[in-house]
Amino acid sequence: MMEFYPQIKHAHIGLALLSGGLFALRGALLLTGLRWPNAAPVRYLSYTIDTALLTAAMMLLTILPGALYANGWLATKIVLLVAYVVLGVFALRRGRTRRARAICYVAALLLFAQVYFIARTHHPLGAIYLLG
Repeated sequence: MMEFYPQIKHAHIGLALLSGGLFALRGALLLTGLRWPNAAPVRYLSYTIDTALLTAAMMLLTILPGALYANGWLATKIVLLVAYVVLGVFALRRGRTRRARAICYVAALLLFAQVYFIARTHHPLGAIYLLG
């Protein structure tokens, strides 16, 4: 499996950016009042991308040695990812008011950025680590 590491890593990175970009686009368009970003085909596209992303992540997890995760960056990334998903659900569907959806949307985007920086730095502080 290790011989496929570069391809899987690049797929994971591309899918992560695609997933985040689609979320950002859907959220922005929903906040402007459009409803088609929540239409079934768009939602199913999002589910498909996220499923492929999770599959690539699990493959990377099985390929790489456990010592790579010793400082807790992966655990931090997973916790923030769960929070990102919850905020994303409230931003796209469950938020009761437009203001609540907007706050959840911005918070989810900030969490996505932090997850990105954690992945890039392999440090639990992510963007904060880069500042120090």
